[in-house]
Amino acid sequence: VITEGLDAQFMPITDPQQRAAVRQRYNLPERFILTVGTLEPRKNHTMLLHAFGALLATEPDLVLAIAGKRGWLYQDFLAALEHSGLEPHVRLLNHVPDADLPALISAASVFAFPSIYEGFGLPPLEAMACGTPVLCSTAASLPEVVGDGGWLLNPLAPAEWTRAMLRLLHEPEAASALVARALKQASTFTWRKTAIATRAVYQQLLQTEKNPNPQSNS
Repeated sequence: VITEGLDAQFMPITDPQQRAAVRQRYNLPERFILTVGTLEPRKNHTMLLHAFGALLATEPDLVLAIAGKRGWLYQDFLAALEHSGLEPHVRLLNHVPDADLPALISAASVFAFPSIYEGFGLPPLEAMACGTPVLCSTAASLPEVVGDGGWLLNPLAPAEWTRAMLRLLHEPEAASALVARALKQASTFTWRKTAIATRAVYQQLLQTEKNPNPQSNS
């Protein structure tokens, strides 16, 4: 298995002016939950919506920001949003340009990624590299990517997500400890390592081509 890498632009953006500018651009308050992913069933936005709705009972000033264009079968989520009564607290940002992502992620209070299937999972890794506390699904490849740099939660248990978001919002020491582990974990994913590992595969194949095993077809 050869993992993907992180682009160098994903780093903590601590400049208050940059954060304020991106919040203003996307009409976001000081505190918001962010998720990044195309609107489609496997991204599990409807579950996150339920978890967020429960969170508003104690955190009425929060906003849920969803960055991602509309994909396939997105209509069920939009219907769930319409019937939830949460529309004033949800921002559908659509596609966010790459240039805005590091500041947007860095400005978020919590990054939530409840996907039920991923081939790899770059968004939570990018959020970890930006120094934002990450909540991530236990599904598919995500635990391998996130490691101990995020809190791994059942993607089918909204109450778990509500409790975890609440804790990160109110326990700065827990959030800071998580971010420290996240930055360390994210630093291990580089495109240089990806390139070296990929080259090694080609070198091995070329060596096999030059020196085939005469017993390989026996």
